Amino acid sequence: MAQSITSHKSGPIRGQAVVPGDKSISHRSLIFSAMATGRSEINGLLESEDVLATADALKKLGADIYRDGDCWHVTGCGLGGFQQPSSDLDLGNSGTGVRLLMGAVSGSGIHPRFVGDESLSRRPMARVLDPLRSMGVRPETDENDTLPLTLNCPDRLLPIEYTLKVASAQVKSAILLAGLQAPGVTTIIEPVLTRDHTERLLEYFGADVEITPANPGRAIAIRGETDLAGRSVTVAGDPSSTAFLVAAALICPGSELNIRNILINDTRTGFFDTIREMGAPIKLENQRVQCGEPVADLHVSHGILSGVEVPENRAPSMIDEYPILAVLSAFANGTTHMKGLKELRVKESDRLSGTAEGLIECGVPAEIKGDDLIVSGGAVPGGAQIDANLDHRMAMSFLTLGLGSEKPVEVGHTETIGSSFPNYYALMRDLGADLRTP
Repeated sequence: MAQSITSHKSGPIRGQAVVPGDKSISHRSLIFSAMATGRSEINGLLESEDVLATADALKKLGADIYRDGDCWHVTGCGLGGFQQPSSDLDLGNSGTGVRLLMGAVSGSGIHPRFVGDESLSRRPMARVLDPLRSMGVRPETDENDTLPLTLNCPDRLLPIEYTLKVASAQVKSAILLAGLQAPGVTTIIEPVLTRDHTERLLEYFGADVEITPANPGRAIAIRGETDLAGRSVTVAGDPSSTAFLVAAALICPGSELNIRNILINDTRTGFFDTIREMGAPIKLENQRVQCGEPVADLHVSHGILSGVEVPENRAPSMIDEYPILAVLSAFANGTTHMKGLKELRVKESDRLSGTAEGLIECGVPAEIKGDDLIVSGGAVPGGAQIDANLDHRMAMSFLTLGLGSEKPVEVGHTETIGSSFPNYYALMRDLGADLRTP
């Protein structure tokens, strides 16, 4: 992927598309397979930089992982069976990979060192380390609890009951994976519902997971020392990646686009719910269940959108889609008010500030009030040079904006697009997007 891409006003976005496999499920499929007894086969795995970094880390921990054609084969180490790696576990830009792996290794009696790139090394890890500490893990880290860090993992963990302090599926998943290795029952109280791929996939692999109502939210209990068994997994298309194709079709007149095999788990569909409220002509067809997850085919065409108010409680189901939603809001009639976006500040970049600043540079009125983002739609001049700050979703969001703006938009530092959407540039051009590299 070139470091700089320029996006020009485009004609219709048309055709049939298959987006890469869901990133969240791809990470989990590899990790759970590596923790299982026996052999697993994974089809549709997202072969992005983030997911491949997780696969490389699991190999260093002793799992046998290889690719044969389109299928990935994993022979697991069993619960607590990870071995001390001979070198650092480098997770690159992957917050999901590093946080889930911290939970996965925590009962293995080893002391792996985790490192990452510049962006990942700024991201908060205390949210995972604090509950792991209470289970008996002893991290070696700086006062900010950021990478690089070493986890001193005991042979035997303590079960806990823990109330999530932030609405984070990554934190929840790390605790569940640690709890899987602890005797007795580990319980997580989740006041705000987050994506539930870990619970669904753990059950598919044979874990004993029980979900009950709590006040507020729900309680997720996992019975420890229950072996996982190797499984065959098919990974559905990533709804977060799908959002960029959908947005491009919505803003380019004459567009007609079909996208196959998309994950429609209701903890991930906040973006689709919101654009329907804005008036987007979008349909879900051929709905079905695949490896415990709901999937469907999606049809979208060009539409006239109107601004809406997006409630704070929707944030966990679309946290990665706010930059592209903000771009769509620039083309909508009226004002879109997105509430409760605090978590955007601690993503691969400060996406809240970056989104507002990028829109303003492109001539779109936008402002931040507290943790809210307010965008006034209408004319979209474009004509800006945007620095994506090595954030893949920011890069693809502003490239989408350039497909509908009056003047081209040049986006720099786009190379991390490969961390979630390796064939983005080629696929978008095949569908009619006018993207150009120097």
